[in-house]
Amino acid sequence: MPWSPFRKLTPYADAAKQRGLTVHHLNIGQPDIETPPSVLAAVQQADIRVLEYSPSAGHDSYRRKLAHYYQGVGIDVAAPDILVTAGGSEAILFALLSCLNPGDEVIIPEPFYGAYPSFAVAAGVHIVPVTSHIEHDYALPPIAELERVITPRTKAILVCNPSNPTGYVYSRTELEQLRDLCLRHHLFLLSDEAYREFCYDAPYVSALHLAGLEQHVVLIDTISKRYSACGARIGALVTKNRAVQEVALKFAQMRVSPPGLAQLLGEAATDLPATYFDDAKAEYLSRRNLLVKRLQAMPGVVCPVPSGAFYVMAHLPVDDTSRFAQWLLEEFEHEGQTLMISPAAGFYATPGLGRQEARLAYVRNVEVLDQAMDCLALALTIYPGRTA
Repeated sequence: MPWSPFRKLTPYADAAKQRGLTVHHLNIGQPDIETPPSVLAAVQQADIRVLEYSPSAGHDSYRRKLAHYYQGVGIDVAAPDILVTAGGSEAILFALLSCLNPGDEVIIPEPFYGAYPSFAVAAGVHIVPVTSHIEHDYALPPIAELERVITPRTKAILVCNPSNPTGYVYSRTELEQLRDLCLRHHLFLLSDEAYREFCYDAPYVSALHLAGLEQHVVLIDTISKRYSACGARIGALVTKNRAVQEVALKFAQMRVSPPGLAQLLGEAATDLPATYFDDAKAEYLSRRNLLVKRLQAMPGVVCPVPSGAFYVMAHLPVDDTSRFAQWLLEEFEHEGQTLMISPAAGFYATPGLGRQEARLAYVRNVEVLDQAMDCLALALTIYPGRTA
């Protein structure tokens, strides 16, 4: 079981804080945007005498409201198509357990979400990576490259759209190419769509928008990012494939039920107006623009402009971003501050890739991001392992 690429340096960050430093956490997607008060109030004011189990698939009332939410973004599903999960994490695990057997293979474009390898280990399946490249903004690799690695053990392709960690938003053309590939080889398309509300320069297209692929798609979702409610641990597995739903429900029954109080929170969130996302999206866009501008102004840094989510992947002029990230926490400070980043090697399955790349999350306000970039700009000039 691998360490989390965005949490493994936490002991060094804790030690830096104990020395009195302010550590700017750009390593993890924990937004500082306020969780909607009305959503929290639904839990705080709940009249509950006994906190009971919910149905294993989640409360019917929440699933119906979720279906209405999905219909609002053009995804034609009903409550029976939705399984409520303990965060997007459980939805990912249930998708792998339901669609693949131990020893089967899932193709994933890399760099990918850093927890996927852990879920693959837990499910006993093998990740087959196909590399996307920074010089192409981390676009989907050519379909021929994905098709080349298909074997009799291949059962699924997994994508994150918009992407964590790159912020890339897959186009309809790219997704239609994936659709045709999945139909041609009878594969599932597992689509992690946790950041759908945050597309800036490209339209959001869901895998469930693709005609003809309905029985192949398993959509993975969470309320963590869209409502800044990461600690609620409420997600969803959405599919119109009844056989997959039936198998996933067996795993859901194994853990009995998803969190009860958090379902109240999630249900209240579905009552928020569609305009709720306007301010959050504008805020993230201003943060993205600042972060990209600052990074691109640093000598030796290569940073594509991400079209969605709230992450930037950047090539840094250092020997190894893992060593650099640890050095930032152990040996560097600027005016009592430093920053924490996620080394990108943990987002790749191909050995050796990502050693000079890092993911930075623009989840702090622009003032904090500016201070963090002051630290990074100085650090890159004095780091002993700087490269040409």
